Amino acid sequence: MQARCCHYHVTYPLEIMTTISTFPNPTNINLSNVRLEIRALHPQLIAWRRHIHQKPELAFQEKLTAEFISQKLQSWGIEHQTGIAETGIVAIIRGEKSDDDRVLAIRADMDALPIQEENQVEYCSQHNGKMHACGHDGHIAIALGTAYHLHQNRHNLKGTVKIIFQPAEESPGGAKPMIEAGVLKNPDVDAIIGLHLWNNLPFGTVGVRSGPLMAAVELFKCTIFGRGGHGAIPQQTIDSIIVAAQIVNALQTIVSRNVNPLDAAVVTIGTLNAGTALNVIADTAKMTGTIRYFNPDLAGFFTKRIEQIIAGICQSHEARYNLEYQCLYPALINNVEMTELVHSVVEQVIETPLGIVPECQTMGGEDMSFFLQEVPGCYFFLGSANVDKQLNYPHHHPRFDFDETALAMGVEIFVRCVEKFFV
Repeated sequence: MQARCCHYHVTYPLEIMTTISTFPNPTNINLSNVRLEIRALHPQLIAWRRHIHQKPELAFQEKLTAEFISQKLQSWGIEHQTGIAETGIVAIIRGEKSDDDRVLAIRADMDALPIQEENQVEYCSQHNGKMHACGHDGHIAIALGTAYHLHQNRHNLKGTVKIIFQPAEESPGGAKPMIEAGVLKNPDVDAIIGLHLWNNLPFGTVGVRSGPLMAAVELFKCTIFGRGGHGAIPQQTIDSIIVAAQIVNALQTIVSRNVNPLDAAVVTIGTLNAGTALNVIADTAKMTGTIRYFNPDLAGFFTKRIEQIIAGICQSHEARYNLEYQCLYPALINNVEMTELVHSVVEQVIETPLGIVPECQTMGGEDMSFFLQEVPGCYFFLGSANVDKQLNYPHHHPRFDFDETALAMGVEIFVRCVEKFFV
């Protein structure tokens, strides 16, 4: 999960920690529903995660990470291909129990964020200004553990499992390049699943729902060109700040007056910069923003409407503008049947009273959405916060960390999903 193109070095006040989760922290959690083989693997899951955490790498630069993954797969004798979309890896585990020719894919992202870690832990990041602050190190460990277990038990495995280690989820996005490189082909993938360790939910819960789970992500940059001059002689100028201010206000009417109230959407202006002196009317103003929505029918709407508003206001002030608009990720929409499969598995694994949380939608974006446009699948949130251990800082925070007990639970859920898919 992630807030695209944000200022990653923002520090959250301590009081925000109390609102990270609206759920009570579960107690007396154990892994009794996790099979003994996976429980025995848990120390290795932690070791792999911490090794990766110490060596974070940014988008399409995950060379050390990919090398570590490849070395593990090779040592276990698992067939895999490297160098897909720069640093991506695909592992293939072929079942030996039947002639089921179906293929289930599991996806895990690999990249870190440009954040200076503030945690005081023995496995703290060794790469200055880079940090695994969104749980991708845990995703890799879970995927490796799943690959290891499935391969060790391939004599009981039906069908084929592809495990996709994807670069650059945090932007500009590695899913689409991997799809274009053919990761869903040869053998052709029939369905896909994935998870995100989620500090907005406490450990012992899973957020899973069919339909829209995460939002489409669109971005824009706009420069307003006016005519500068003396602050005391405004009649000789075109004030770019006035124009920008009217645009900011007008853009907020899109959701309130142009979008169906039953469709959730957000238009956020993240930056607005103009001016150099208190007595100078600025000739240019620059703003950036992001748009989020769930309904795929809104694709293309915001692009058109935002430019209409900017063009109209600029024309009324005789100003000019330059607009750059990018549709980054589509909405992440879970398939009903695959969600039912994951839901039924989670019911067997999660034993806390909180259990499954269907109201888990977020306006964060995820390029897993590109995979789900190609094949039916389900992406879900694995609760990983633990207030008692002070592991409840939000994603993209310099003190983000999670309860590592969730790693074994993630492997168990993936393995059970594989087993149930091939029933």
